[in-house]
Amino acid sequence: MKIRNLAAAAAFAISAGGAAFAAEDSSDPIVIPIHNWSSQIVMSHIVGNMFESMGNNVEYVTTDSQAVYESIRLGDVALELEVWEGAFGASFREALERGGLHDAGDHDAVTREDWWYPMWTKDACPGLPDWEALNDCAHLFATPETGDQGLFLDGPVDWLKHGKERAEALDLNYVVVNAGSAAALWAHIGAAEPDRTPVLVFNWTPNFAEAVWPGEFVEFPPWEEGCDTDPAVGPNPDALHDCGNPADGYLKKAAWDGMPDKWPNAYALLKEISFNNAQIAEMAKLVDIDDYDPEEAAEIWMEENEDVWRPWMEAVGS
Repeated sequence: MKIRNLAAAAAFAISAGGAAFAAEDSSDPIVIPIHNWSSQIVMSHIVGNMFESMGNNVEYVTTDSQAVYESIRLGDVALELEVWEGAFGASFREALERGGLHDAGDHDAVTREDWWYPMWTKDACPGLPDWEALNDCAHLFATPETGDQGLFLDGPVDWLKHGKERAEALDLNYVVVNAGSAAALWAHIGAAEPDRTPVLVFNWTPNFAEAVWPGEFVEFPPWEEGCDTDPAVGPNPDALHDCGNPADGYLKKAAWDGMPDKWPNAYALLKEISFNNAQIAEMAKLVDIDDYDPEEAAEIWMEENEDVWRPWMEAVGS
């Protein structure tokens, strides 16, 4: 596929249409954080391309996905494009309380993040998705390293998914191991597929994986506000994290409080941007299945979805 210089093309398209911006953005670079899952990296480059097409300078920095909210609060980075409620809601709320950043709006996408299995696993453990079936089936997930306990492969440590705390709080006979990356999760599922070996992994939606490996989330006791902070919430009165993650979680954008004044046009665009589940899943697929570099994936996505992003840019012109 031939990839165009989209930043230049978009800039020409906007100027050719007679659009003009109401105020000048600072020439200082808009610093966009990069994390360790594909959709976030691709989305960051898509948005960065749009900022550059408006005449802004953009810089990308690799940033811890929990610590990023402190970085935004301090103005070290300008924004965050994927605030997942289940993974990062606590860090986001804590930073909001301290001040310096704000909620810049929701994406159309609805998120879920939790223990997950491909459907062939349910064939071996038909009591699923009920979490109480997990102990009856623990032997199916055992490995030489876990002995008679099952293996649950959790997300990377910095995602703070609390798999170990969940297993302890609900007395699950499982060893929880953190994957080194999202790619390690996909490799684990892929290795199990030929023999239809039962596996339990951390997974989320929107995600390309749901199209490649049909599966289900484990249904834990439903999320209640305070389950992660108050032992009295949830079925175990002596433990935190004894319920599932939100089944219809938000996906938000966050911004430094100084962004509207320093980069008013870029901030106006940020407020317009709203991706849905299918669009985000396609971003991830371009990297994780089609094997494009994130920068190239961003250009391909923009080339194939001009009807999505161009109206956002036109909306901020006057």
